[in-house]
Amino acid sequence: MNKKYFVHTSSFIDDNVKIGDGTKIWHFCHIQSGATIGEYCILGQNVNIGQNIKIGNGVKIQNNVSIYSGVELEDYVFCGPSCVFTNDLTPRAKYPKTGESKYLKTLVKTGASIGANATILCHHTIGCWALIGAGAVIVSDVPNHAIMLGVPAQLSGWVCECGKRLDDDLKCICGRRYQKNDDGLEEITCSLKI
Repeated sequence: MNKKYFVHTSSFIDDNVKIGDGTKIWHFCHIQSGATIGEYCILGQNVNIGQNIKIGNGVKIQNNVSIYSGVELEDYVFCGPSCVFTNDLTPRAKYPKTGESKYLKTLVKTGASIGANATILCHHTIGCWALIGAGAVIVSDVPNHAIMLGVPAQLSGWVCECGKRLDDDLKCICGRRYQKNDDGLEEITCSLKI
């Protein structure tokens, strides 16, 4: 069988794993049974993907990140080095929770970026194209296009899909414009010409 993805020889892939074309899995990774990884993803050194996890297309997961049961990453999510996801708000070594249904869900929507060493407490949604600063601690849902900084993380401004901070009128230097809605921001114009 001719694989259309790359797995470094030091990594371990369990049975019943789906890996999309063009994906690269680097040194010392472990992909657990039932996981699905999309196309053209990059998993850096020492990444652990838990059982039955779903990873979208074009996702970049930097070194030393574990994606635990209950976490889902949509397309084009960026996880910075050593960022942390949790899946249990009340863990106890003596009273472990068993079965995936016991873990709280976390959804990271399309295009969101999570900075190095940020911590994402479970049972929250990080909106599309949001930007979580390095070292931030997320303790609530994050709106689309929000910039979240600090401990606990607070809204610090708004960010364009291209990654630039928006001005006070919710305009970007790339030409995109946004307006507020119930989910954060939505794009209303684009610089692309037809």
